[in-house]
Amino acid sequence: MNDTSIDAKTRLRDIITEKSLSHGDFKLASGATSGYYFDMKPTMLDPDGSGLIADLILDALEGETVDCIGGLAYGAIPLVVAVVQRSAQRGRPLQGFYVRKEQKDRGAERLIDGNLVEGGVAVVLEDVTTKGGSSLKAVTAVREAGCTVNHVIAVVDRLEGAEATLRDNDLKLTALLTRADFGG
Repeated sequence: MNDTSIDAKTRLRDIITEKSLSHGDFKLASGATSGYYFDMKPTMLDPDGSGLIADLILDALEGETVDCIGGLAYGAIPLVVAVVQRSAQRGRPLQGFYVRKEQKDRGAERLIDGNLVEGGVAVVLEDVTTKGGSSLKAVTAVREAGCTVNHVIAVVDRLEGAEATLRDNDLKLTALLTRADFGG
């Protein structure tokens, strides 16, 4: 990790703390309850937050063979858009896709929309991981569509079991930040 990445992580942490971290009583997607909650949408839709996230994700992919990136709707869509755009600016264009929570019952009846590269290597993006279930749902759909998925990248890992769940499914988890970065 270079000084630029450390500075970018610090800046991203500060934006998340200001815009996306709340304290109180919250029910999580995993079904668990928590005294704090990361609502990443304000950070992902902030110009500085979006750019920092995209740069850090692309830095984390340095040296890997990747054809496309995506994740579960709706949380991953802003991440995918930011990374796809930044990847083109960096001269390493990646295709983007997203996995619906359920298959459409009209039109093309797709479960995966966008530009999944058939037979390619995909990376799944996640805004926040807790136990890894949402990431695994997206990975399963992408694998069933014929792609290789070995890597999940989360903006924040709550450190509540996602890494073990993903490892048990032959996946590496990279978290840009963890709960520990926020003093928890």
